[in-house]
Amino acid sequence: MILLELFLTFFKIGAFTFGGGYAMLPMIEAEANARGWLSTEELIDFIAVSESTPGPYAVNIATFIGIRTGGVAGAAVATLGVVLPSFLIILLTAGLYSRFRQSKTVAGAMGGLKPAVVGLIAAALLTLLKAVFLQDGFSTALFTDPSFYVSLLIFAAGVLLSFRKVPPVAVILISAAAGIVSGFLFS
Repeated sequence: MILLELFLTFFKIGAFTFGGGYAMLPMIEAEANARGWLSTEELIDFIAVSESTPGPYAVNIATFIGIRTGGVAGAAVATLGVVLPSFLIILLTAGLYSRFRQSKTVAGAMGGLKPAVVGLIAAALLTLLKAVFLQDGFSTALFTDPSFYVSLLIFAAGVLLSFRKVPPVAVILISAAAGIVSGFLFS
């Protein structure tokens, strides 16, 4: 029964979220919390681990939750569930898109999806911000926490490096190194 629940849950997540793993984060969090598969704190820890391992975030977290709740078979069905909708949609639309690319309706739909994806990613960012820095609500103590400033600095450096066309792998490695160093200095 858990295998079917894992598959259907991650199939729904894969089918109804656009924009990749971080856009899926609010829905993954809601589904995992509702079913008791993962707490918000565990999700945040896993995001850190997922960013330092190869593969897409959504696949990594589906595999992690699957193996945790249903063993190897759970990992397989959760992973299949999260990737199958994208695979089917791409398979169906790839041939049709080239034919209808010039359509105003298709162009409008694609234009409408872009801001929605940005909104979903922003929601994921706010969820992480709240869980990491505002667990007990807003307090001025936040501004005395060195990790807040280190996070801001790493974020700003990441944005700057991205705009300067530094390869993403380098941005990830630099951010990870800064995080590790700050962990040793301020923990």
